[in-house]
Amino acid sequence: MLQISAVIISLNEQDRIERCIKSLQSVTDDIVVLDSFSTDNTEVICKRLGVRFYQNQFKGYRDQKNDALSFAKYDHVLSLDADEALSDELCKSIQKVKSDWKFDAYYCNRLNNFYGQWLNHSSWYPDKKIRLFDRRKGSWGGYNLHETIQMNKNASVSSLKGDLLHWVFDTYDEHLDKANRYSTIGALEYYKGGRKANLFSPILHMIWRFVKSYIVRRGFLDGFNGFVICSIDSFTCFLKYVKLRNLILRSRRKVLEMHKI
Repeated sequence: MLQISAVIISLNEQDRIERCIKSLQSVTDDIVVLDSFSTDNTEVICKRLGVRFYQNQFKGYRDQKNDALSFAKYDHVLSLDADEALSDELCKSIQKVKSDWKFDAYYCNRLNNFYGQWLNHSSWYPDKKIRLFDRRKGSWGGYNLHETIQMNKNASVSSLKGDLLHWVFDTYDEHLDKANRYSTIGALEYYKGGRKANLFSPILHMIWRFVKSYIVRRGFLDGFNGFVICSIDSFTCFLKYVKLRNLILRSRRKVLEMHKI
């Protein structure tokens, strides 16, 4: 039977990482945690559960996850975040794949839990992700905030039944704090990538994000929390483009000042 390594990145995940690791134990043959020097009990929990535990300085989500891949014992890898876990149905699907691996990578749907509620609509479901793949055929790419597994041009991809369970926010304050941090990271990534933003970009992107999530993707069917989540997501988009525009304007001012000299 095919052997699979599970890789997890972590930082102060003592409340979540045990659930993640235990969900992997029945379907993987090797579990690696790459930690960014947690100050809580994350390391103690990981070592108690018998996983291979390593630490290095956080370089961004994309780069950290690629570093974690390098510690895997086997080439077929299941990559998770510490706030995720496999559903029972997804575990069964992975067991079947281990007995008959036919593709280079496999998608699964990610089911998100916000404030204790599972969300089945908006832009958050089905939140399709490649998480099981052959690391010789792909790696983490894209922006450091919205990193994705990018497979080689001729790689074959299929889908798995079952959900990847994802616990995102327990409180509204936590969501708002993350919106501010993520919009800053996103703006910097966009700036480095040469993305443009004019005077109208923040408001236009914000409106489209809300319409797409709440109306087109039927976020309204998730009730009040569906409205809150779509609203905060659209506001995060607004902040990202405001911060991007500010970075662009500051860069232009520096260029003008240099020419004056």
